[in-house]
Amino acid sequence: MDIDKIIELIFSIAPALIVGGISYYFFKMHTDNENNRRNFLLQKDLQKETFPLRLQAYERMALFLERVAPSKLLTRVNPTSSNKEDYEALLIATIEQEFEHNLSQQIYVSDQCWSITQAAKNATIQLIRKATMQESTDSATKLREVVLTDLMDKPAPSGAALAFIKQEVSEMW
Repeated sequence: MDIDKIIELIFSIAPALIVGGISYYFFKMHTDNENNRRNFLLQKDLQKETFPLRLQAYERMALFLERVAPSKLLTRVNPTSSNKEDYEALLIATIEQEFEHNLSQQIYVSDQCWSITQAAKNATIQLIRKATMQESTDSATKLREVVLTDLMDKPAPSGAALAFIKQEVSEMW
């Protein structure tokens, strides 16, 4: 008799347990789905706010690279004297000043983009220093000529960085 009552109890509790388990499963699926939807909407809203900032940062990096391109830098920054070392220092100071002005943009651009931008800046400075060390460079005017002549043979360091920025921005869409 005891076993009959236990079996009867199991048969009466089993449907309730099955309904409870199914209810728990569907409720958990529903709450997980709602959390995912909320996270998606939150991320979408954040992206709406940060996208213009990121795009502006890439624009500023492109502007920086254009401004420190040796051909544009040399035409914009005129020598104050005929001393090549003074002109070299002025050019490098101008590049560093431009770079420091855009330091905060590294927050919004990718690490790879920032590294490539830094490499382009350093390569431009190196190009100017190498031109200054050449024996044929004896004045600021000659320094300008040597740097521009070197650029006729090879692309400016900022050109590759600018191409990378363009590619990265096109992938953002």
